[in-house]
Amino acid sequence: MGMDLQEIERDALAELDRSASLPEIDAVYTRYLGRKEGRLSGILRNLSALSDDEKKRVGQEANKLRTVLEERFAAKQKSLKDAALDSAVAGQRVDLSLPGTFFGRGNAHPILETIREIADIFGNIGFRMVEGPEIETDKNNFTDLNIPENHPARDMQDTFYIDRKSDDGKPLLLRTHTSPVQVRIMKSMPPPVRIISAGRVFRHEATDATHAAIFHQIEGLAVDENLSFADLKGTLAHFAESYFGPKTKVRFSPSYFPFVEPGAQMDASCFLCGGSGRINGEVPCNICKATGWIEVLGAGMVNPQVLRNVGYDPEEVSGFAFGIGVERIVMTRLQVRDIRLFLDSDLRFLEQFS
Repeated sequence: MGMDLQEIERDALAELDRSASLPEIDAVYTRYLGRKEGRLSGILRNLSALSDDEKKRVGQEANKLRTVLEERFAAKQKSLKDAALDSAVAGQRVDLSLPGTFFGRGNAHPILETIREIADIFGNIGFRMVEGPEIETDKNNFTDLNIPENHPARDMQDTFYIDRKSDDGKPLLLRTHTSPVQVRIMKSMPPPVRIISAGRVFRHEATDATHAAIFHQIEGLAVDENLSFADLKGTLAHFAESYFGPKTKVRFSPSYFPFVEPGAQMDASCFLCGGSGRINGEVPCNICKATGWIEVLGAGMVNPQVLRNVGYDPEEVSGFAFGIGVERIVMTRLQVRDIRLFLDSDLRFLEQFS
């Protein structure tokens, strides 16, 4: 048996030295080390016919020989692969005088740029940016915001529900606004609170040029002692002047939102025509539709019931909140006529704003 092992080693190494290609090496490997037909593997399979002492000795020598042969095969394969690579490289000619390939730098999406710009404006006056989950509970998204079951205001927000339930047994949903973040923050900390939150929201809308099932909101909340509607107006006037220009004027008109009372809509004077409704005194302004005003956001004083729902005492603190549809003001500012362009990821559209 020992002579057989010596013969296998001699023959295998001789054939390996004569092999000049990877397929030839593979064939030699199969002939000597292959699991089914290999000569060395055959010896290992027949160990059971030997005595215990021979079985131990031959088994050790055979395994040692397998290790030696596998190392030699691996070295020969590497040598041939390296030689093939060197030959391929030597046959190539690199012209160092050719100009390099230019890869253009990307830029932020106009929605993201707008969110960052708005966040900076409010950050400069003490508002902190916070985030929250896109999958929400019915309680955070509706009930604690003074929109109980069967409330008519739920019809304003066609909702996507998902096949999972929260701890109270009600189905989870995709948030219809970013206001649940305000609920989460107020439940997690005592006043004073000054935050803004931004992110995607989802509503079962019929998609067209001005409506989408996925869009972005940025909302703000302030809760403290003795906050009034005057504080709300001053904060939002500062935002409008910072975002649209220092000569921007604002106006407020009554509006309804179940989580604020009183509620208001804020308009800003048109940044293109300066509030006149006409460009150069002649051409009707297409941004404000010749009205001189642009609808910007909804706002109001936090409803006392919302404060109670999160554990605050409305006799001790008050607050104001506001919400901005990011796509709306981006479309207004950049004169984009179709909201679907923001979701299409078409570089021909996005590169205009780099």
